[in-house]
Amino acid sequence: MTPLAPLESLLDVVRGDDFPLPPELAALYGPLRFPPRKGRPYVIGNFVTTLDGVASLSAPGLAGGGPISGFNPHDRMVMGLLRSVADAVIVGAGTLRSVPNHLWTAEYIYPPLSESYRQLRIASGKKSPPLNVIVTARGEIDLDLPVFRSGAVKVLVVTNPEGARRVRERDLPSSVVIGEVEEGGAISARAILSAVGHLCAGKIFLVEGGPRLMGDFFAGKCLDELFLTIAPQVAGRDGSVERPGFVAGKRFGPERPLWGTLAGVKRVGSHLFLRYSFATED
Repeated sequence: MTPLAPLESLLDVVRGDDFPLPPELAALYGPLRFPPRKGRPYVIGNFVTTLDGVASLSAPGLAGGGPISGFNPHDRMVMGLLRSVADAVIVGAGTLRSVPNHLWTAEYIYPPLSESYRQLRIASGKKSPPLNVIVTARGEIDLDLPVFRSGAVKVLVVTNPEGARRVRERDLPSSVVIGEVEEGGAISARAILSAVGHLCAGKIFLVEGGPRLMGDFFAGKCLDELFLTIAPQVAGRDGSVERPGFVAGKRFGPERPLWGTLAGVKRVGSHLFLRYSFATED
């Protein structure tokens, strides 16, 4: 495999202390910092879109982020880096269905840097992979998938009472825990964070989508920062199938626009790696 070239840093707003990146990751990415957050975890999101804002091609076998980024290795490297520093990775049931064999760990998304990711987690005081959090209002998930049955990760299924009843009908391995929220129907971002916080006393939670889940976190003003990869392709939309952006199910502008503050810009080739911070409410 051809070694990765380092990301070129065009802007890096210094906030917080450096993570103890191993030399290989430090050379590829540069410093990684997050500002201190008191009272609750720092919540970050990670997404990739095309130039025209498409986050999913919504086609069989092509619904994930790989076809959007062109399976760009640097995008996967950054995904692995963020998973390495995260205490929990939060995804919705739709994301699980789009990549059914996935495990939300650094080593899974970019195996060539497995050892460096492992070293980073150890240096950061993390003894196990991040908690994999699956959010499902109805509990209609395939509990035979690897994320539930492999035992490689601890899993929290966040769901409402109806969904919890469905999930409990199955024989669950000890690595799977149900986090039942009181809300019926859709589950708010704050309820998700509360459920995760009861099981995971972590400092960084990573949201990887999909678009509806990301919309919920923006609507709840619970997302501190967004890592956004812009891939140099134009996917287009013809109305025959929904091709969402990285937010769906919520409308903000023009009534309640959400404005971000640019916190970082990196590039490699024609791919851009952006960081935006957002105002949140505790």
